Amino acid sequence: MSVRIFVFILVVIHGLLLSVKNPPEIDAKSIGKFNVEKDLLLAQFDCKTDVDDLHTVAAFSTLMSQPTFSNVNFHAVTGTYGIQDGLYVPPNTLFELAFDNEWTDAHQNFDAAIKNVTAIVEKTLSNQGTIWIAEAGQSNFTAALVKAVQVKFPEINTKNKFHVVQHSEWNESVTAPESLNFVKNNVTYHKIPDGNEVGNGTPGFQSADFGESRMNIKNQRLADIWKLAITLGNKYNGKDGRYNNKAVAAGGLDFSDLSEVCWIFGLNDIKDTASFFEQYSK
Repeated sequence: MSVRIFVFILVVIHGLLLSVKNPPEIDAKSIGKFNVEKDLLLAQFDCKTDVDDLHTVAAFSTLMSQPTFSNVNFHAVTGTYGIQDGLYVPPNTLFELAFDNEWTDAHQNFDAAIKNVTAIVEKTLSNQGTIWIAEAGQSNFTAALVKAVQVKFPEINTKNKFHVVQHSEWNESVTAPESLNFVKNNVTYHKIPDGNEVGNGTPGFQSADFGESRMNIKNQRLADIWKLAITLGNKYNGKDGRYNNKAVAAGGLDFSDLSEVCWIFGLNDIKDTASFFEQYSK
């Protein structure tokens, strides 16, 4: 072996050792588009009349239980429905189990819910943070919330401080037109591909052939949350005129609304239901 080749090999080995000792720095302040130190995630669920929100609550809890998301500041809201017909799907026992006290009931008292969430939002805005709203439902509640913030804090530019993520054209169609128009004009509005489909740019989380037996969840608390979500889903799916979710009726899962949260966090490596549980069920 020539001296030059020997020296070249030493240089390469030295470089590799340095790369191992000094890996590229990761920005711990952000997860995707979300600033962990400043921002707030509002997970809003209409729960009317599709039971998919129940499965989404369980999936969202599963995601938030991971170490990567342990410092994410979030608050859940139920009853954020629009003008659609049909009965409400009562989720309160599930919300209590999944979120403890970090949730608000807009179905029981809409005005009180707006007041409560406005106070939560205020803390984030005071910290120069941004509000990210994942709308597992319609924009009626969001419109009322943004209006309340504009009245209380007229100096706030809500177009810059509020980001709304919506994946469903149907959700838009059953939002009160004036509310949808207001939201689109007063926040930064992100319409992403539908989370019911696989391969369209966001994860597809509706699966008729992926049920409880395939989840393999190790954490007992999460297993309990999923069990309750599935039980409630089976209890209310298609009942008393509610929407009949075919994936749920077949014994499968539908947490399609989680696609919005995945988009916010930049989780581009999740393809479908199976890949979600492969990564997060342990």
